[in-house]
Amino acid sequence: MRAPIDDKLVAKLKVGEEVLISGKIFAARDSAHKLFGKNPPFDPKGAILFYASPTPTPPGAIIGSIGPTTATRMDPFTPDLLKLGIKIMIGKGRRSESVKAAIRKYKAVYLVVPGGVAAALSKHIKKSTVIAYPQLGPEAVLELEVANFPAIVAIDSQGNDLFEQARSAR
Repeated sequence: MRAPIDDKLVAKLKVGEEVLISGKIFAARDSAHKLFGKNPPFDPKGAILFYASPTPTPPGAIIGSIGPTTATRMDPFTPDLLKLGIKIMIGKGRRSESVKAAIRKYKAVYLVVPGGVAAALSKHIKKSTVIAYPQLGPEAVLELEVANFPAIVAIDSQGNDLFEQARSAR
């Protein structure tokens, strides 16, 4: 899949499905979310937002290791960002009931990548550019060009939740 994402593609994505993302995604963590609030420094329409920040970039590399951060820290900001048009969020861990309701309402999807894969994920990043809040250092907002970036649908646009399914399967 490639951003910008539309409602047709979102509707096709089902909980548990593995996806590969190519193209432009944005990376931002809680410090950046607090600064942009309801006005992100990128066009949110159809955007993919990765909750992450990289480690320092080694010499000759495009980016340092970059893995997901816990998504619940972004939950206070998420409904407003979904209302603005963000279609896919990538992080790790569960989401709140209010975020799941907003995912259904605004036809979005939450993807997960497991913790501990930051070095592997960095190999899928072809370009990294700071686009806002450079004062935040590694938590600045990044525009990333990715190729075959792997993720799993954790909450689909119907509200089906991989974490809930795993709990009920026990």
